[in-house]
Parts: sequence; C-alpha cells; structure tokens
Amino acid sequence: MSAGKGLEAPHRRKEAGPRIVEKAAVTAYAAAVWVVAHVPQRLARWVIGTGSQAGYLLWPTKRVWSNANFGRVAGLPPDDRRVRRLALRAYREYATYLVEVMRLESLSVAESVSRVVQTDLDQIEAVWQSAPGGGLIFALGHVGNNEAVAAGVADRGWPISVVADDSSFPEMFERFRRLREGFGVHVIPWKNLREIYRVLKNREMLALLIDWGYRADGVPVRIFGAWTTLPAGPATLAAKTRSLVLPVAIRRGDDGMFHVSFSPAITVPSSSDADIARATQEIATALEATIGAAPEQWYSFKPMWPPTDAEGAELAARAARMLAGEPEPRASTAGAVGGPVPVAPDAADEAGEPRPELAPS
Repeated sequence: MSAGKGLEAPHRRKEAGPRIVEKAAVTAYAAAVWVVAHVPQRLARWVIGTGSQAGYLLWPTKRVWSNANFGRVAGLPPDDRRVRRLALRAYREYATYLVEVMRLESLSVAESVSRVVQTDLDQIEAVWQSAPGGGLIFALGHVGNNEAVAAGVADRGWPISVVADDSSFPEMFERFRRLREGFGVHVIPWKNLREIYRVLKNREMLALLIDWGYRADGVPVRIFGAWTTLPAGPATLAAKTRSLVLPVAIRRGDDGMFHVSFSPAITVPSSSDADIARATQEIATALEATIGAAPEQWYSFKPMWPPTDAEGAELAARAARMLAGEPEPRASTAGAVGGPVPVAPDAADEAGEPRPELAPS
C-alpha cells in the first residue's frame, strides 16, 4: 500500500510559518531553559503546568482533539467530566516532561541518566543481538521521557540514532541535535533515507516515534477498539533490513525514576502488504498497552483517530484487503486529514531504497 509514496513527516506543517514566529519561539524556549535551570523544579513545573492547562482550556480545537483522544482511551464520551479531568492531568504531566527536558541542558550525562532504571535497559542487548541480520528499531509513543532513556542507552556505548524533523523550526532542531548528540545519540534528519538504512544495515539501533496523529494513508490498525492508522516506517524498515522492531514503554514512576518495559520483539518476514499490516497491528497493540497503563503520561495531543465512522469503516476494509494480499483501488486514500506531500528526489532515490512513511521525533 505504500509503494511509490513520498516520505513524509506525519506532523509537518503544510507551509512554513513566518520567520518572526520561529525566532520568537526559539527565544522563548531559550529563556524558559534558563529560568528552569535557576528556579526550584516544583515552581517550574507549577508555572509551566498551569500554562499548559490554560492552553487546553482556552484553545477550543486543541481541547476537542484532546477530549476525543482521552475519551477513546477511557472508553467514555468526549464531553464526560472524567475525560476533561484526565486531559488536564495529561497537560500537567506534559509540563513535567518539558521541565525535565529543559533541565537536561544543564545536567551532566551521569545526572541525566541517573533517573533511568538501569536493570530495565539490561534487557535490550539480548534482543539486539538476536536480530536476524539488521539492527533494532525501537517503536515508541509520546509517553514518559524518551530523551532520558535514549541518553541511557547511548551511555552504555550502544550505537543509537533518532529520526527528527528538521523542516520546521530548524533552529530548534539544531538545539535538540546538539543536546542529543552530547549524550551520544545520533540525530538523522527525516529525509535522509540513506543514513537511516545505513545504521540499520550496520546492526545499530534506531528510535522512531509512532503516535504523531491520524493520517488517512497510513497502515490501518485497531487501537482501543477503533480503527485508525500508524506509519508504515517501522515495519517496512524492519522487512527491508532484516531488523527487529522492539516496542518500548517508558513511564515515570512514583519513585521519580523512568521505568522501561518492552513488548515481544516483532519480526517482519517481508514487505508484503499482509506482513506490514500484521506487524503494524502488533506495534499498535503494544502502544495501546503503553498508553492504557499510564494515560495521564501520554502527551500526543493531535487527533489519533479518524473524524468519521465512514473513514473508520474504510480503514477496516483496507486492512482486510491488505491481509488478503488484494491490490488497492487506484483512487487515492487521502481523506480530510490530507494525503502525502511529494518530496524532491534525494539520495534515497539514487540508491534505489524504498521510501517508508516515518514518524520523526
């Protein structure tokens, strides 16, 4: 279903915003980093958490999206008061994550990884070494603190890369690139397919975030009992490079530590529609378990499910066709959310590599 598609970051803005907006955002973030490094953590969390919750309350579109997401997770109508309370908790937890990330810039590597439960990371090496010929692809959701855990993996000397979007807010991308690479985490711009394939063919580790939001042209999956899509990238890359996909769950515990757990590693025998569909559903099942265990720590605030029942029914039909190996109708599957944006040929095309849909960090 993804043959011939252009590679796209699912969360990209259709057009670049005004330069002054980008500069203001970068300046504001730099100021916030300085403040967070010089005030008590509790005060920083309260201030940023209050602002985050105010954004939810005052931004109608964001509130509708969040309520729809958390209502689906909780099995409640979006307008239920319990859904609103859960959403507010999530925005407060998101502020905790922001403070943690901002503080990373003023901490040493040892201090940054000290909150990661090291015995949890011990499980990774055996799975990594069991890959049939390629590397190890971490499939993660926006839960817990991925930055600290990636730093913990790199601190062991293991080669880990992350895919990041360098097309929006390039100055912010550069700031986070320096932060991550300071921990030993290699950052790959999302269009650089040649580098993505290189790290996997060299049997290295690659982290991909998968819950950037619903896209009509993704792989149909069921999450919390409803049809939606996830990107084809993890499964397609695994099939093409003989890598394993390892779903990862990161949670902030009551003890202040980041606890890491793993679902069973996923092998993708081929890049056929049926194998991609089966593997992506396994990834979706693991994501559901991760979110369900700590929904207040899930900070993906864009629509995760299609807006209409008709789109959900079409996704179910498309999933059945993929599993049966039936060809897709020639008509575009792009719906109200928008279809793929073509990109100019690059090194990946010259190398003859397939262009899987990826979800960069």
